[in-house]
Amino acid sequence: MTELDKTKRALSPRTNLVHAGTWRSQHGEMSEALFLTQGFVYDTAAAAEARFLGEDEGFIYARYGNPTVRMFEERMMALEGAEDAFATASGMAAVNAALFSQLKAGDHVVAAKALFGSCLYILETLLPRFGVEVTLVEGTDPDAWRAALRPTTRVAFLESPSNPTLELIDIAEVAEIVHSVGARLVIDNVFATPMFQRPLELGADVVLYSATKHIDGQGRCLGGIVLGSEEFIRKELEGYMRHTGGAMSPFNAWVMLKGLETLDLRCRAQAETAAFLADRLAAHPRVTRVLYPGRADHPQHELAKRQMSSGGTMVAFEIEGGQEAAYRVQDALEIIKISNNLGDAKSIITHPSTTTHQRLSEEQRQALGISRGLIRLSCGLEAPEDLAADLDQALRRN
Repeated sequence: MTELDKTKRALSPRTNLVHAGTWRSQHGEMSEALFLTQGFVYDTAAAAEARFLGEDEGFIYARYGNPTVRMFEERMMALEGAEDAFATASGMAAVNAALFSQLKAGDHVVAAKALFGSCLYILETLLPRFGVEVTLVEGTDPDAWRAALRPTTRVAFLESPSNPTLELIDIAEVAEIVHSVGARLVIDNVFATPMFQRPLELGADVVLYSATKHIDGQGRCLGGIVLGSEEFIRKELEGYMRHTGGAMSPFNAWVMLKGLETLDLRCRAQAETAAFLADRLAAHPRVTRVLYPGRADHPQHELAKRQMSSGGTMVAFEIEGGQEAAYRVQDALEIIKISNNLGDAKSIITHPSTTTHQRLSEEQRQALGISRGLIRLSCGLEAPEDLAADLDQALRRN
């Protein structure tokens, strides 16, 4: 029993981010204990047998589970409102496990076209190798989801907002559509963060995160997590994770626990900065387009107001002059750093068509709205006025 199990009162996410899932040893440590061990000792041979049979809930091997990792999982469960969770070595390990653990040859997957490049690699290259058919659709079109469904459809997959164009998909509507054929809806919620969007409440069956991003929030460790029903996590996902070795390390789990304590505060400050910078960029004469769900000119702004509590921490904007101009702007920045990560305390900028989505064909990028002049900005914790000044001087040089 963790400490918050002792109270029946519903606690706010901000409180759960500090306390949920905490186990204390006999030493009564304040900060969560870091259990750096790969194995565990049994009092008797019969106790070991019982543990492996599942009759004893203790730990067996760090690839299967670890006390520090379990604290991270339980804190995320409290935040997300999920029955269970399994932490993974990276965000892409979470995507891979969430899909492969529930699919077999002959199954069919429907997914939105607007996805991170590595997710598209799994869908377009890896799954078909194992006999899984995949159909990519325009995620914003409900009729496209309906038309793509088959009797063999087992999973639907999407991210909303999407990377990097911040396209939104109506999660509740897509959930209703895919549930009509008994399929599960899996959502990558990393851009929205668990603070600003709650996919399980909107009808999703499985939600996953790259904890590398906002959850760590300081560019230190890789990590991921898959959350869903206890039946899915324990009967389908756990076996896959145990035997393929994609578990999160205890040290990384401890870092993620520390990151969760400030997640609410960081995300809200970053989202305020994003809204401020989006407005400044939209008024800049050298910027031709700004994409931010919190702005009224975003194509799915009304949907954003319904299913998100904030516009989020990410901004995408486009400038004239294509790749050369985009490079000049990035190179002229003094505070904002060029990197392909996001969700960091430091503001980060990247050029998606030559980094995160470079493996896509030019035709695919154009269809997704990823032009050569598009730039993705992850807003950090610096003073918004300093970031605005940095962007302004870099754009003026272009």
